[in-house]
Amino acid sequence: MTDPSDPLFGGELAERLGIHISDLTAERAVATMPAAGNHQPAGVVNGGAWCVLGETLGSRAANVHARTLGRVAVGIELKASHVRSVREGTVTAVCEAVHLGRTLTRHRTEIRDEQGRLVSVIDITNALIEPR
Repeated sequence: MTDPSDPLFGGELAERLGIHISDLTAERAVATMPAAGNHQPAGVVNGGAWCVLGETLGSRAANVHARTLGRVAVGIELKASHVRSVREGTVTAVCEAVHLGRTLTRHRTEIRDEQGRLVSVIDITNALIEPR
């Protein structure tokens, strides 16, 4: 796993949401996130939190790949489909590479509740650019 103290893989927002990454490679990343602290007024987890979770995993996995090419990954497209709400507990997100190219990567993250039910699917495309 990539060093979590590496600034390329840090992130205040992910920390505020309680995202904990347990596995990180270019091909696959796994994380958990609590429902507590991430609710909208209706009492369910805000869909934006699912987006942050999916983008965090997809972008970090893309950056693992980008580094092998001397590049940096930057998000250019995010698509989210929310299929179930969550009020409590912890969700698990598994992100897998769909495409690892020289100029673009594409990752898909499936977020599931504690019963293993699909909650959300997040697709992200990252451009691989020269570092500044």
